[in-house]
Amino acid sequence: MPDSQDLPTREGYDRWSEIYDGEDNPLVMLEEDRIQGLLGDVRGLDLADIGCGTGRHSLPLAAAGARVTAVDFSEGMLAAARAKPGADGVRFIAHDLQTPLPLDTAAFDRVTCFLVLDHIHKLDVPFGEFRRICRPDGFVVISVMHPAMMLRGVTARFTDPKTGLEIRPASAANQICDYVMAAVRAGLAIDHLSEHPIDEAAAARSPRAEKYLGWPILLLMRLRPQK
Repeated sequence: MPDSQDLPTREGYDRWSEIYDGEDNPLVMLEEDRIQGLLGDVRGLDLADIGCGTGRHSLPLAAAGARVTAVDFSEGMLAAARAKPGADGVRFIAHDLQTPLPLDTAAFDRVTCFLVLDHIHKLDVPFGEFRRICRPDGFVVISVMHPAMMLRGVTARFTDPKTGLEIRPASAANQICDYVMAAVRAGLAIDHLSEHPIDEAAAARSPRAEKYLGWPILLLMRLRPQK
Protein backbone atom coordinates (compact mmCIF):
# COMPACT_ATOMS: atom_id res chain seq x y z
CA MET A 1 0.00 0.00 0.00
CA PRO A 2 1.32 3.52 -0.79
CA ASP A 3 2.04 5.83 2.14
CA SER A 4 1.60 9.05 0.17
CA GLN A 5 -0.62 10.50 -2.53
CA ASP A 6 0.04 13.33 -4.99
CA LEU A 7 -3.03 15.43 -5.79
CA PRO A 8 -3.82 18.48 -7.95
CA THR A 9 -3.35 21.64 -5.88
CA ARG A 10 -7.04 22.50 -5.56
CA GLU A 11 -8.08 18.99 -4.55
CA GLY A 12 -5.22 18.76 -2.09
CA TYR A 13 -6.19 21.99 -0.36
CA ASP A 14 -9.85 21.05 -0.30
CA ARG A 15 -8.78 17.98 1.70
CA TRP A 16 -6.32 19.94 3.84
CA SER A 17 -8.94 22.52 4.80
CA GLU A 18 -10.48 20.11 7.32
CA ILE A 19 -7.37 20.14 9.54
CA TYR A 20 -5.23 23.04 8.30
CA ASP A 21 -5.67 25.38 11.25
CA GLY A 22 -5.05 22.70 13.86
CA GLU A 23 -1.71 21.46 12.56
CA ASP A 24 1.78 22.02 13.92
CA ASN A 25 3.13 23.88 10.89
CA PRO A 26 6.55 25.51 11.41
CA LEU A 27 6.33 27.40 8.11
CA VAL A 28 3.07 29.06 9.15
CA MET A 29 4.51 29.73 12.62
CA LEU A 30 7.55 31.60 11.26
CA GLU A 31 5.43 33.51 8.76
CA GLU A 32 2.78 34.67 11.20
CA ASP A 33 5.48 35.98 13.54
CA ARG A 34 6.71 38.38 10.84
CA ILE A 35 3.80 39.55 8.70
CA GLN A 36 2.62 42.34 10.98
CA GLY A 37 6.04 43.95 10.81
CA LEU A 38 5.91 43.99 7.01
CA LEU A 39 2.30 45.17 6.68
CA GLY A 40 2.23 47.81 9.38
CA ASP A 41 -1.00 49.46 10.54
CA VAL A 42 -3.87 48.47 8.23
CA ARG A 43 -6.67 50.48 9.84
CA GLY A 44 -8.86 52.08 7.20
CA LEU A 45 -6.98 50.47 4.31
CA ASP A 46 -8.30 48.40 1.40
CA LEU A 47 -6.53 45.05 1.42
CA ALA A 48 -6.65 42.12 -1.01
CA ASP A 49 -5.63 38.75 0.44
CA ILE A 50 -4.93 36.61 -2.62
CA GLY A 51 -4.95 32.90 -1.84
CA CYS A 52 -6.56 33.50 1.54
CA GLY A 53 -6.99 29.84 2.51
CA THR A 54 -8.81 29.45 5.81
CA GLY A 55 -8.74 33.20 6.41
CA ARG A 56 -5.84 32.94 8.86
CA HIS A 57 -4.70 36.44 7.80
CA SER A 58 -7.89 37.85 6.27
CA LEU A 59 -9.91 37.73 9.47
CA PRO A 60 -7.29 39.23 11.83
CA LEU A 61 -6.59 41.98 9.29
CA ALA A 62 -10.29 42.78 9.05
CA ALA A 63 -10.48 42.80 12.84
CA ALA A 64 -7.55 45.27 12.82
CA GLY A 65 -9.62 47.66 10.73
CA ALA A 66 -8.81 46.81 7.11
CA ARG A 67 -11.48 46.46 4.42
CA VAL A 68 -10.53 42.97 3.25
CA THR A 69 -11.29 41.20 -0.02
CA ALA A 70 -10.15 37.57 0.18
CA VAL A 71 -9.69 35.33 -2.86
CA ASP A 72 -9.07 31.58 -3.08
CA PHE A 73 -9.83 28.76 -5.51
CA SER A 74 -10.35 26.05 -2.89
CA GLU A 75 -13.99 25.80 -1.89
CA GLY A 76 -12.93 23.79 1.15
CA MET A 77 -10.61 26.53 2.35
CA LEU A 78 -13.21 29.22 1.70
CA ALA A 79 -15.86 27.25 3.60
CA ALA A 80 -13.52 27.01 6.59
CA ALA A 81 -12.85 30.76 6.42
CA ARG A 82 -16.53 31.68 6.12
CA ALA A 83 -17.39 29.55 9.16
CA LYS A 84 -15.15 31.56 11.49
CA PRO A 85 -16.21 34.42 13.75
CA GLY A 86 -15.80 37.76 12.00
CA ALA A 87 -16.14 36.28 8.50
CA ASP A 88 -19.07 38.57 7.74
CA GLY A 89 -16.58 41.44 7.79
CA VAL A 90 -14.63 40.02 4.83
CA ARG A 91 -15.63 39.89 1.17
CA PHE A 92 -14.77 36.37 -0.04
CA ILE A 93 -14.40 35.51 -3.75
CA ALA A 94 -13.84 32.07 -5.30
CA HIS A 95 -11.30 32.50 -8.10
CA ASP A 96 -8.13 30.93 -9.50
CA LEU A 97 -5.28 33.44 -9.32
CA GLN A 98 -3.58 31.83 -12.31
CA THR A 99 -6.12 33.87 -14.31
CA PRO A 100 -6.78 37.64 -14.16
CA LEU A 101 -8.38 38.68 -10.90
CA PRO A 102 -11.98 39.98 -10.84
CA LEU A 103 -10.80 43.07 -8.96
CA ASP A 104 -10.57 46.71 -9.99
CA THR A 105 -7.31 48.32 -11.05
CA ALA A 106 -5.50 50.34 -8.35
CA ALA A 107 -8.18 49.43 -5.81
CA PHE A 108 -6.01 48.25 -2.89
CA ASP A 109 -3.52 49.81 -0.49
CA ARG A 110 -2.11 46.41 0.43
CA VAL A 111 -2.00 43.19 -1.57
CA THR A 112 -0.97 39.99 0.20
CA CYS A 113 -0.25 36.50 -1.07
CA PHE A 114 0.84 34.02 1.57
CA LEU A 115 2.19 30.49 0.91
CA VAL A 116 0.56 30.28 -2.51
CA LEU A 117 3.06 31.10 -5.26
CA ASP A 118 5.13 27.97 -4.56
CA HIS A 119 2.23 26.13 -6.23
CA ILE A 120 2.26 28.21 -9.43
CA HIS A 121 4.58 27.55 -12.36
CA LYS A 122 3.75 30.62 -14.46
CA LEU A 123 4.36 33.56 -12.17
CA ASP A 124 3.90 36.47 -14.58
CA VAL A 125 0.09 36.43 -14.37
CA PRO A 126 -0.19 36.71 -10.58
CA PHE A 127 2.65 39.23 -10.24
CA GLY A 128 1.18 41.32 -13.05
CA GLU A 129 -2.18 41.25 -11.33
CA PHE A 130 -0.67 42.24 -7.98
CA ARG A 131 0.86 45.27 -9.70
CA ARG A 132 -2.42 46.11 -11.46
CA ILE A 133 -4.67 46.06 -8.40
CA CYS A 134 -2.18 47.79 -6.07
CA ARG A 135 -2.42 51.54 -5.67
CA PRO A 136 0.68 53.54 -6.66
CA ASP A 137 1.49 54.35 -3.02
CA GLY A 138 0.64 50.84 -1.75
CA PHE A 139 2.65 47.66 -1.62
CA VAL A 140 2.52 43.88 -1.99
CA VAL A 141 3.64 41.37 0.67
CA ILE A 142 4.42 37.79 -0.36
CA SER A 143 5.50 34.65 1.50
CA VAL A 144 6.52 31.32 0.01
CA MET A 145 8.14 28.12 1.15
CA HIS A 146 11.85 28.73 0.67
CA PRO A 147 13.17 27.12 -2.53
CA ALA A 148 15.95 25.48 -0.48
CA MET A 149 13.34 23.09 0.89
CA MET A 150 13.01 21.57 -2.56
CA LEU A 151 16.62 20.45 -2.21
CA ARG A 152 15.46 18.29 0.68
CA GLY A 153 12.57 16.94 -1.34
CA VAL A 154 10.13 18.87 0.82
CA THR A 155 6.94 20.40 -0.59
CA ALA A 156 3.64 21.39 1.01
CA ARG A 157 2.06 18.29 2.51
CA PHE A 158 -0.12 16.98 5.32
CA THR A 159 -1.19 13.67 6.79
CA ASP A 160 -4.84 12.86 6.14
CA PRO A 161 -6.22 11.65 9.50
CA LYS A 162 -8.88 9.60 7.72
CA THR A 163 -6.47 7.51 5.65
CA GLY A 164 -3.07 8.01 7.26
CA LEU A 165 -1.68 8.97 3.85
CA GLU A 166 0.69 11.88 3.36
CA ILE A 167 -1.13 14.13 0.88
CA ARG A 168 1.01 16.34 -1.37
CA PRO A 169 -0.81 19.09 -3.30
CA ALA A 170 1.03 19.81 -6.55
CA SER A 171 3.83 22.37 -6.07
CA ALA A 172 6.16 24.34 -8.34
CA ALA A 173 9.93 24.25 -7.86
CA ASN A 174 10.39 28.00 -8.31
CA GLN A 175 13.75 29.50 -7.38
CA ILE A 176 14.40 32.86 -5.74
CA CYS A 177 15.37 34.30 -9.12
CA ASP A 178 11.97 33.26 -10.53
CA TYR A 179 10.17 35.33 -7.91
CA VAL A 180 12.56 38.26 -8.29
CA MET A 181 12.36 38.36 -12.08
CA ALA A 182 8.55 37.98 -12.09
CA ALA A 183 8.39 41.02 -9.81
CA VAL A 184 10.75 42.99 -12.04
CA ARG A 185 8.82 42.13 -15.19
CA ALA A 186 5.59 43.21 -13.49
CA GLY A 187 7.01 46.63 -12.61
CA LEU A 188 7.36 45.93 -8.90
CA ALA A 189 10.42 47.13 -6.99
CA ILE A 190 11.74 45.00 -4.13
CA ASP A 191 12.17 46.89 -0.88
CA HIS A 192 12.35 43.83 1.37
CA LEU A 193 13.56 40.28 0.78
CA SER A 194 14.45 37.97 3.66
CA GLU A 195 15.15 34.29 4.28
CA HIS A 196 14.17 32.66 7.56
CA PRO A 197 15.72 29.46 8.92
CA ILE A 198 14.63 27.27 11.76
CA ASP A 199 16.65 28.16 14.85
CA GLU A 200 16.69 26.61 18.32
CA ALA A 201 13.83 28.81 19.53
CA ALA A 202 11.61 27.86 16.60
CA ALA A 203 12.44 24.18 17.04
CA ALA A 204 11.42 24.40 20.69
CA ARG A 205 8.02 25.84 19.69
CA SER A 206 7.29 23.34 16.92
CA PRO A 207 8.10 19.63 17.18
CA ARG A 208 7.98 19.32 13.38
CA ALA A 209 10.57 22.06 12.99
CA GLU A 210 13.51 20.35 14.67
CA LYS A 211 14.46 18.26 11.64
CA TYR A 212 14.91 21.48 9.61
CA LEU A 213 17.24 23.12 12.14
CA GLY A 214 19.53 25.55 10.34
CA TRP A 215 17.65 25.38 7.03
CA PRO A 216 15.84 28.38 5.56
CA ILE A 217 12.20 27.38 5.20
CA LEU A 218 10.52 30.75 4.56
CA LEU A 219 11.06 33.50 1.98
CA LEU A 220 9.41 36.91 2.43
CA MET A 221 9.15 39.78 -0.07
CA ARG A 222 7.65 43.27 0.03
CA LEU A 223 7.18 44.93 -3.35
CA ARG A 224 6.20 48.46 -4.37
CA PRO A 225 4.85 49.63 -7.74
CA GLN A 226 7.55 51.40 -9.67
CA LYS A 227 6.73 55.01 -10.46
